[in-house]
Amino acid sequence: MVTIDLTGRHALVLGVANHRSLSWAIAQQLHAAGATLCITYPNERMKDGVLELAHKLPGVLTLECDVTNDAHVDAVAQALAERWGSLEMLSHGVAFANREDLEGSFVSTSRAGFQLALDVSAYSLLNVTHRMMPLLEKHGASVISLSYLAAERAIPMYNVMGSAKAVLEQSTRQMAYELGPKNIRVNCISAGPVNTLAARGIKGFVEKLKEGSHRSALQRGITQEEVGKAALFLLSDMASGITGEIMYVDAGYNVMGA
Repeated sequence: MVTIDLTGRHALVLGVANHRSLSWAIAQQLHAAGATLCITYPNERMKDGVLELAHKLPGVLTLECDVTNDAHVDAVAQALAERWGSLEMLSHGVAFANREDLEGSFVSTSRAGFQLALDVSAYSLLNVTHRMMPLLEKHGASVISLSYLAAERAIPMYNVMGSAKAVLEQSTRQMAYELGPKNIRVNCISAGPVNTLAARGIKGFVEKLKEGSHRSALQRGITQEEVGKAALFLLSDMASGITGEIMYVDAGYNVMGA
């Protein structure tokens, strides 16, 4: 049996919020494969919960990183440069929009709300990658982010987050083109509905979860672990020829018609 061995590789995982987070599932898979791991928390309010999780994975480094604060991102880059000297894997699972911009009318989205959603959920992928570039290009690297079908379809109550995910997916392709010569691969996972903290903030999520299970090709929903395994594959050399792709991990929901 072929196994993925990430011993000697370094991974930065952004977006761990709690034990249900897709980013936490990714972190667990990377750690189990032997990667040296750093996970971040966005602020003091989230710190204790992330640290509690990190203690379950021996040797994991935890750092504060509000992706809207360039000083935070630069501090993480500096810390990793001093400790590791290189970064072979970057997992971006950060997303945020104001509740009123998800529950209200999409056309009434405020300018500030639109800018916030795109800044946190999409621009941060570019910005973090740019600021980590001296580490990423040292030995070549793999970068992934997390998306959803609303990037290409109208999904009720997903509103501005769908716009942010569309930008995220276009950024994946553009970054793959630009960073390919540096031996840096960039891919995105479009995950089906999963019961996470972020998902529960979307009105009607329970109905979406049931619909996804009923209408998917596999006639079921997905698990956080399945997303974590897909990320492990894309971040490893097993996917060395894959870049600029959107990988659907949604039990085949995206291929179905009405």
